[in-house]
Amino acid sequence: MDLEKILPKSGPPINEVTKYIEKYKNELIVIKYGGNVFIDREIFNNFISDLNLLNKIGLSVVVIHGGGPRIKRELDKSNIESKFLRGLRITDEKIIKIVEKVLIDFNDDIVSSLNKIGTQAISIHTQKNNIIEVNPEEEELGFVGIPNKIDIDIIKRIIEKNIIPIISPLGLGKKKQTYNINGDTAAGAIAKSLKSRRLLLMTNVRGVLDKEKKLIEEISSSEILEMIKNGTITEGMIPKINTCLDAVNNGVTAVGIIDGREKHSILFEIFSDKGSGTLIRK
Repeated sequence: MDLEKILPKSGPPINEVTKYIEKYKNELIVIKYGGNVFIDREIFNNFISDLNLLNKIGLSVVVIHGGGPRIKRELDKSNIESKFLRGLRITDEKIIKIVEKVLIDFNDDIVSSLNKIGTQAISIHTQKNNIIEVNPEEEELGFVGIPNKIDIDIIKRIIEKNIIPIISPLGLGKKKQTYNINGDTAAGAIAKSLKSRRLLLMTNVRGVLDKEKKLIEEISSSEILEMIKNGTITEGMIPKINTCLDAVNNGVTAVGIIDGREKHSILFEIFSDKGSGTLIRK
């Protein structure tokens, strides 16, 4: 494979890429693509081309996507006001139908964009190849679920064929009713079930910042807990951090919180010495 031909000029240096390809060759990487910036088409296209590259190099990648901003846009169109409880959208029967439709449309968008440029991808959601069984999170939230069981055999069969599974954060309850799942929670549950080498949470923040707002490149779980205690890490970031801690304490080697607005942040995180964003280890 001629790496020089396929690597982007603005990506990591080729000698580093070669070193890390060897490291990740037989490993699994789970990527959560979410955050408010990802309505931007240029960022979306950059993400698609990076996934295409990972696939061409032969890495096994599993993608979970969010859809918060798109959901909000659709609910606004229908004049439905969103109410939140502890950061989770209260989801009644009318809202879950809209949420499911928006997430499946976005899923199809990712799959067809990859297929168009020659990388095979396949949809996984409540209407097709469902892999997530959920328990209701709590009654007041309505149709919001917590993953209870994940069918990792379906995922493994797909990645063995060098196809990328694209997973919506949706699951089915006991009565085959659709539930919405927080995207980070879904990604964490899947990464844990697969015992992946990496879980990358692509978002619209640079990573974990210290008191001086400087980026922390690498941190352990005990240091992170200290930062929550002393108020350096605050509300919005805490659920994301809890997902990271849960993952590294349950079989995921490390979790990266990376800025999806930065061009090729996935490639820099996986294939360069300096990485991108914050890496969290046990």
